[in-house]
Amino acid sequence: MKPHDIVSQEDWFRAHTAHLAREKAFTHERDRLSEERRRLPWMKVAKEYAFDTTNGRKTLSDLFKGRSQLLVYHFMFGPGADYRCKGCSFLCDQVDGADQHLRSHDVSLVVASRAPLAELLAYQERMGWKFDWVSSGPSDFNFDFQVSFSEEQVASGSLVYNFSEFDVGPDFVSRDWPGITAFYKGEDGTVYCTFAARARG
Repeated sequence: MKPHDIVSQEDWFRAHTAHLAREKAFTHERDRLSEERRRLPWMKVAKEYAFDTTNGRKTLSDLFKGRSQLLVYHFMFGPGADYRCKGCSFLCDQVDGADQHLRSHDVSLVVASRAPLAELLAYQERMGWKFDWVSSGPSDFNFDFQVSFSEEQVASGSLVYNFSEFDVGPDFVSRDWPGITAFYKGEDGTVYCTFAARARG
């Protein structure tokens, strides 16, 4: 740990009071940004995506499990991957506790990866997780929502992630990236993508 200034109680109180004012200003700005986020437009999901689950092949609509909202966390785990993402794993260590509260607020949550279900479940058992982990491998879901990239996309030299286009070179190796996507299902069964967060937003 780097050394810090050592001050009197009075100076310590003064410094922390000033910092608290900045923290509160940041909180108020974040509240305004959150309100703006809630007013963003939605996108109708026209394609029917398929997922392999512990209860067989399911559609995106099925993953709602009777609830009106669905959160999908995109775990970096491609077919045959010889690594397990530490960042995704750390995040997923927190999911089971939150999941029970989400369900009581009309929200279903699943974790999705392109790897075959058997590979996902083996790692899930090792980690002791209970949340629903599905394989998005049977469809273009990951590619359409720009969290996975095909060999052809990489060969093109340009990819889109987190709403930005960026150039990639021959040393680009990661084909699966993290993120979370939010969906809403209307009473008529229509599914909408309401929000997507990638990287640090």
